[in-house]
Amino acid sequence: MPGSHVLLQYGADPWAMRFEDLESRLAFTTSLLEEQPNLLLRLTREQTWSQQHPDIMGPSSSFFYFGPSRSPGHLAYGNSAPQPMINSMRRKRDANTRFFVTQSGKEYKWRLSPTKCECFDGKNAVVAIWELAQRSDPSYARLTLKQAALPIVTELLTAFTLNRISETLKW
Repeated sequence: MPGSHVLLQYGADPWAMRFEDLESRLAFTTSLLEEQPNLLLRLTREQTWSQQHPDIMGPSSSFFYFGPSRSPGHLAYGNSAPQPMINSMRRKRDANTRFFVTQSGKEYKWRLSPTKCECFDGKNAVVAIWELAQRSDPSYARLTLKQAALPIVTELLTAFTLNRISETLKW
């Protein structure tokens, strides 16, 4: 995609993965903060990467507060009020499509498949593509972000991570 940014995903486990740009700058990480009594996960946008992109806006982190037995709970961006996780992975018609709304009120959708996922804006324009890497690649996957995705990149990655977790846990 012209005018795009590539992040390489290392690690298949959504609870312990990282994204780096092509210059090996750490862009995002997920880290498990607590497991008892319920799971708490943090997605962090790394400052060294975000400083390279002045179009990045919004929160620098999101928190996933899981319910009992890793059931859907709540998520929060930075210090904002928690919202139900289910709001960031709503289904409408297609079972392989999940919708989320950014903090600015704009709706986006992820079209999901095991090897390729695409994120679309409200005008059905692609803003991000996630593709499983080739077996010979050192990374697990490649995330290509269009310039239009940068202002919402943390929200976009939060919804993506939540959908990957949902797939893993068979919600």
